[in-house]
Amino acid sequence: MCTILIIYHSQSGHTEKMARAVARGAGSIEGVRVMLKQAAEAGMEDLVGCDGLIIGSPEYFGYMAGMIKDFFDRTYEAARGRKEVFKKPYAVFISAGNDGNGALTQIERICLGYQFKKIYDPVIVKGEVDRDALSRCNELGKIIAAGCREGIY
Repeated sequence: MCTILIIYHSQSGHTEKMARAVARGAGSIEGVRVMLKQAAEAGMEDLVGCDGLIIGSPEYFGYMAGMIKDFFDRTYEAARGRKEVFKKPYAVFISAGNDGNGALTQIERICLGYQFKKIYDPVIVKGEVDRDALSRCNELGKIIAAGCREGIY
């Protein structure tokens, strides 16, 4: 059984809608277990126990949500040098008020420090989360889950 960890933070509900769509997509792949967690509730054991990681954040002032950064802060030291974390495949989705690039840049920079492996282009939604946005999130979940299950990543 392949496990996909989806961590997110949401205050307005936009990022949560996206996270749930990603989870539905990942969960539609046979042989995949989905762990959908708010970033504040996720920890090192979740990170070690997953086969793939999908990170969702709103964009605040051109930056990721503080709770996403908090997740990274709480897990980084324990993750350093752990073979279970090295080259862990990851992808990102962002609910953006502006263009989402600032939040994406910061998340990707931190993921480099973990030595995660970026495996898919980010889904960035500007403004309202509409049907098309949710479809792209669903597709993201499916692709990451199927690739991790098959050992492609």
